[in-house]
Amino acid sequence: MPHIVVLFNLASDADVAAYEQWARTTDLPTVNGLASVDEFSVLRTESMFGGGTPPYQYVEIIRVNDMERFGEEVATETMKKVASQFREFADNPHFLVCSPIG
Repeated sequence: MPHIVVLFNLASDADVAAYEQWARTTDLPTVNGLASVDEFSVLRTESMFGGGTPPYQYVEIIRVNDMERFGEEVATETMKKVASQFREFADNPHFLVCSPIG
């Protein structure tokens, strides 16, 4: 089952509280409502294990059960709107497609 991992920082002019409210009320329920998604989580990084500052403020993990269907679902008007809103908050997000090895 593929996963999509998104690593990102907020844009310099983005409001943390506004982003987190949007993530809770719009992003999480919308993406978790897709038939192609088994689970979607948004995580705020707090620290580096062993010390130091994390290179990213947030991590998203999307467990996808059907990549072809996911591609179709993210092309809908609803998901295009959510993606556009996300781009207003995020500064240069990195989208990694991953597969479990075990």
